[in-house]
Amino acid sequence: MSRLQQVTVLGATGSVGLSTLDVIARHPERYQVFALTGFSRLSELLALCVRHTPRYAVVPEAAVARSLQNDLRAAGLATHVLVGEEGLCQVSADPEVDTVVAAIVGAAGLRPTLAAVDAGKKILLANKEALVMSGALFMQAVRKSGAVLLPLDSEHNAIFQCMPGDFARGLSQVGVRRILLTASGGPFRQTPLAELESVSPDQACAHPNWSMGRKISVDSASMMNKGLELIEACWLFDARPDQVEVVIHPQSVIHSLVDYVDGSVLAQLGNPDMRTPIANALAWPERIDSGVAPLDLFAIARLDFEAPDEQRFPCLRLAREAAEAGNSAPAMLNAANEVAVAAFLERRIRFPEIASIIEEVLSREPVVAVNDLGAVFEADAKARTLTRQWLSRNAR
Repeated sequence: MSRLQQVTVLGATGSVGLSTLDVIARHPERYQVFALTGFSRLSELLALCVRHTPRYAVVPEAAVARSLQNDLRAAGLATHVLVGEEGLCQVSADPEVDTVVAAIVGAAGLRPTLAAVDAGKKILLANKEALVMSGALFMQAVRKSGAVLLPLDSEHNAIFQCMPGDFARGLSQVGVRRILLTASGGPFRQTPLAELESVSPDQACAHPNWSMGRKISVDSASMMNKGLELIEACWLFDARPDQVEVVIHPQSVIHSLVDYVDGSVLAQLGNPDMRTPIANALAWPERIDSGVAPLDLFAIARLDFEAPDEQRFPCLRLAREAAEAGNSAPAMLNAANEVAVAAFLERRIRFPEIASIIEEVLSREPVVAVNDLGAVFEADAKARTLTRQWLSRNAR
C-alpha cells in the first residue's frame, strides 16, 4: 500500500470502538488512527490517545476539552482536542481521512455519519440508528457522494458477505428470496413472562454471548436491537420488511443467512467477536487477521433455531410495524426507545414498560413524510417529548 489508511473512530471508548482499535493495532503497516471521539469515559479516551497518538480527539464540552488538552500536553502528545457535534463532523469529513468507523450509539451519531457520507468516505457503520432514522435520505446521500458503506453489525456484515457482489440491482434480480437475520434471544429468552416485571438493569445487561454497552444490551434483551437491525437491513439491501425474517439462534455462531430462489442458503459463521466483521469491513475487499480464534465446530456441537415470540418480545413487532409504515415512524420508534431505555437503566420504569411506552408514543403521533433532515429531527424530538411526558406522569 502506498500510504497508511487514515481512520477516524467515532465512539472510540465503546465496545465497537475498542474492538476496532484492537484490529488496527494488529496492522500498523496498513492503518493509522486520525481521530478518536468519546462522550463520557474520558479517562479511557485519554489512555487511547496515549496509545494511538491521533491527530484529533473530540469530546462533548469545552471544559472537558480544556482538561483533556492539558493532560495530552503533559503526556507529550500533539493531539488537538475539538468540541461537540461540529468537531465530530470535522473529523468525519477531513480530506485526509479515508475511513470513518461510525460507532456512536443512538441519534447522536446521525450528523457526523452523514458528514462522512457527504464527504465520500469509506464508512464502517455500527450506528444503526442513523439508517433507522433517515434511511431514504441516508441512502440517497450515499449514492450521490459515491461513499462506500459497509455494515459493522455482525448480522449485517454476515448478510453482506453472503450476498452476490451486484445485490444493489435488487434482491429479485440477483436471485435472493429472503434474508434470515439471526438473534441470540438475549438473557430473557426463557425467563417466565411474569418474572420480566421485576428484572433489574444488571440482569438485562448480562448478555449470554456478547460484551456490549448498557443501552445496546437492554435493546438486545427486549429484542428492539433486532427490530432496529431489521429496519437497517431493509435499507442496506433494498429489501421489504417481509423479505427479512428474524430467527433466534442462541449460540450466536451463525451471524445471518441469505436464502436464494434455487434453494441454496448461504450462512456466515464465526465466534461471537466483533473483531471479525470489523476486520472484514476495514480491509474489504481483502481479508486480514482479526485476532479472533478459529471456530471450533466440535466444541459447539449443536446449532439451535427457534421463532421469536412477539408476546415475549413486543419491541420486535413494533419495529416491524414501523418499518412497514416508513416515513417518520422509525425515527419516532428509535427516539421513544432511547428515552425509555435510559429510564429503565435509571430504575424509573420496569422492563416491560419499555415496549408499552413506545407503543403509546407511536399511537399518539401520526406518521408523516420525511423529506429532509429537519423532518427527521422533528419526529425525533416529538417522540422524546411524548416519552418524557409519559415518564413524568407514570415513572417511579
